[in-house]
Amino acid sequence: MGITKSDHFTGHQNELAVLAKALGHPARIAIIQYLLKVNACICGDIVNELPLSQPTISQHLKELKNAGLIKGNIEGNAICYCINESGFEKIKGFFDVVTLHLEKRKNECC
Repeated sequence: MGITKSDHFTGHQNELAVLAKALGHPARIAIIQYLLKVNACICGDIVNELPLSQPTISQHLKELKNAGLIKGNIEGNAICYCINESGFEKIKGFFDVVTLHLEKRKNECC
């Protein structure tokens, strides 16, 4: 079988792309903002907060969890979700590098 397009990029580049893609939907941004506000919650809490169905919320939570942006712990028959700091540290690191580069090259662009 041939190589995929992602094989042409570093593991770090692919990892950042997965994180960025997970944040590429406004519902996921709203979920992250809600989790920041309440610190931890179950899916039903998010369903009550956002104008989306439970299956839709669950799918967005799955995407965020697979990307490493949130964590989920089983509590009884529900999953309690919270922010996964390590995922956001990776994003922050990328933007720190970009910001540093931009500060060094201020007003030196086309």
